[in-house]
Amino acid sequence: MESTRGGLSGKFTREGGKKEGSRRTKFDFPPVNVDRAYDCIDAMRKMAEAKGVSVAQIALAWLLHQKAVATVIIGAKRVEQLDDNIAATKVRLNEDELAALDEMSQLPAEYPSWMLTRQGGISA
Repeated sequence: MESTRGGLSGKFTREGGKKEGSRRTKFDFPPVNVDRAYDCIDAMRKMAEAKGVSVAQIALAWLLHQKAVATVIIGAKRVEQLDDNIAATKVRLNEDELAALDEMSQLPAEYPSWMLTRQGGISA
């Protein structure tokens, strides 16, 4: 997901649009909700600034905090990126930070789940 990954490195921003020549300029696959992705990046940027780490470290730390994630595959091109990515193993996110990122990134409910919730107060 280049638009998100680039956002993690600061290469792409919400205001900057797509970089000419990037793979997402001509064929946006897989489809990404760009606004939700940038909302997540903006939240991670604030956390990163508060902790004195990179946005990429926050994103990787978030993944490492997920019970369902067994491993994280990184795509570093340079040694500096690799070092930065490995440093994410030392980043600790508190419950409030994890909850904020989980809520912000949550996918919208699909049918019939939203209908069950609406009609019967059933949690999907």
